[in-house]
Amino acid sequence: MKDALLVIDVVNSFFHDDAGSLLASFRSRLAGMTEALALARRGELPVIYVNDAHGDWRGDAPRFVRQAIEVGNGGDVVGALAPGDGERFVFKPRYSAFDHTPVELILEGDRVERILLAGAATEGCVVQSALDARELGLKATILGPACATVDEELERIALAYASDVGGIRIAASLDEAFAPPRN
Repeated sequence: MKDALLVIDVVNSFFHDDAGSLLASFRSRLAGMTEALALARRGELPVIYVNDAHGDWRGDAPRFVRQAIEVGNGGDVVGALAPGDGERFVFKPRYSAFDHTPVELILEGDRVERILLAGAATEGCVVQSALDARELGLKATILGPACATVDEELERIALAYASDVGGIRIAASLDEAFAPPRN
């Protein structure tokens, strides 16, 4: 079974209403996020960044990332999580990484059967992407230690729903996450 890591909405300038709480969560969970990237890269898994375009539809991912690092409030965080050479970057218009994007085709072309999800916000884009992945017949594992949230209570509720209703694996540790799937 082939896995891929989807990195959702980690390129952010943190200028929105809930930016303070989200950036604080990014900072507290940064070690888990960077470790997930390191494990995926070391295991030679495809790493695919899927990010809200924030209304910038020019498709210039390097410029988009550079601007978040140089101008944004969390440039140090974005810099630590930025795409590596050769890693794909897809802009998305909605919550899900699959909604009106080529992500499904990319995963199909790579023969991926299970996605690991990291990024933000757990209770929104991460869970919605995992639910859509399951609807498409993929196995999905949310990397708990590698996800940031705006609200920890909403995150808890969303993860319970994803697990209990959506059949999504919620990994409490990265070692568990990168182990062969149970679902």
